Amino acid sequence: MSAADTHSPAKPSQSSAIAREVFETLYTGKQIEPFSKRIEGFDNAMAYRSIAKLRAMRHARGEKHVGRKIGFTNTNIWDEYQVFEPIWGDMFEERVRACDDYNRSKIFLEEFVEPLIEPEIQLCIAEPLHPDMSEHEMLSNIAWISHGCEIVQSIYPGWKFTAADTVACGGLHAALRIGAHHSSNEFDLDKLVEQLATFRITLYRDGEEIDRGTGANVLGSPLKALKALVEMLAKDKHNPPLAPGEIVTTGVLTRAFPVKPGETWMTKIEGIALEGVTIGFG
Repeated sequence: MSAADTHSPAKPSQSSAIAREVFETLYTGKQIEPFSKRIEGFDNAMAYRSIAKLRAMRHARGEKHVGRKIGFTNTNIWDEYQVFEPIWGDMFEERVRACDDYNRSKIFLEEFVEPLIEPEIQLCIAEPLHPDMSEHEMLSNIAWISHGCEIVQSIYPGWKFTAADTVACGGLHAALRIGAHHSSNEFDLDKLVEQLATFRITLYRDGEEIDRGTGANVLGSPLKALKALVEMLAKDKHNPPLAPGEIVTTGVLTRAFPVKPGETWMTKIEGIALEGVTIGFG
């Protein structure tokens, strides 16, 4: 961003400059000053325009878009980050990996800045979703469900930003590790709607319990978080709706915690037929 743009009113042309700066910063280990401190009038609308351009830049570099992450669905962490509404960002194939047959994975942290771990539920879209669908109807259009962990990072020092800043950098997404997939056909859908709201999760670091959570922590359930994303995208003139085959990770079920090389984190799930995962960091 040039000095001429600093503290100037937000203009449509600035969305390209914002996208370019994020594009040149992500996964370099560098951090930048939040756009909200540099651009008068910078808001979510401007940020969502910029991520449409950021996605095009990543496509041009050969990256394959595979889904979306929903952020700040857990209202328990809103005060901590001073962000008071859900947001979303894109996910690309290079950053999304399946765990091995034992639901284990390893992540190397050298290219991330201030990384945190977030246990989440993933939903893979089978058919188009619409805002007027019920939770049961949405679930009928899900190909598979899994549990995994997202790693988030902040290209803004000290995790200090506005909601619009988080949107502009792709929703703070760094990586996703996905556990075993379970087809929606494996479940009684009526029971699954309830289980997704009531299941319990425990998060451990090196064998020590760190936090507990529940499906209700993400806007009431991962399905409600998905519905919120569908509603946001229906109002978005610059970004496409969810497409069949996209993976959606629905938000942190516990609090988010810093991770360091040498640590091993694991989850245990009760109340739904999903396995916990084990993530080692290098």
